[in-house]
Amino acid sequence: MAESTDTGGSPAERTMTTAMLKAFANPLRRRIMRVFTKREYVRAADIAEDLGEPANKISFHLRVMADAGLIVEAPEQARDGRDRVWTPIKDSLRVRASTTDPDDHALSDAVIAALAEDHLELVHRLVAHSTSAAAQDPADHGTLSVSNLHLTEAEYSTLMDKLNAAILEAERTRDKDAADARGWQIDIVAADDTI
Repeated sequence: MAESTDTGGSPAERTMTTAMLKAFANPLRRRIMRVFTKREYVRAADIAEDLGEPANKISFHLRVMADAGLIVEAPEQARDGRDRVWTPIKDSLRVRASTTDPDDHALSDAVIAALAEDHLELVHRLVAHSTSAAAQDPADHGTLSVSNLHLTEAEYSTLMDKLNAAILEAERTRDKDAADARGWQIDIVAADDTI
């Protein structure tokens, strides 16, 4: 597996490895990844508090995620030698639906199905918010955007590269000290007309 770009290289999009797919197949680990949208650096105790889970359980899952290459340790953020602080890799990860390895194919299918469930839950929350009294809140909390395009596969691939580059650039240039920053979940779902 390629080294994480957290060490200073440019973020890139990578296809998930088998280890990443296995880690992402677990719903608690996907919830843990969403905690990283709120804070760049976290300890097991921080995540345990946010998710209402035991810290030792979170520590176990953080180690699995680190072994898979989804997160890396940030010792410069630690308070002392025993303190373990984690940060996510900066790469954008893609789940490939097609693969030549039958085991990875089944695993990819399972992860895609799980991510689709997470996506549907996000859409349900967005709809519930927009139809509730909370919609009177003037702040932008989310949107659902739909685009229908007629593109070649190469044009589609270029578009996805540009979208991923824009997302990674927003992460790279964000104001890390902004008091009003919030975690945003951005799901991009694309399918051609054969699906």
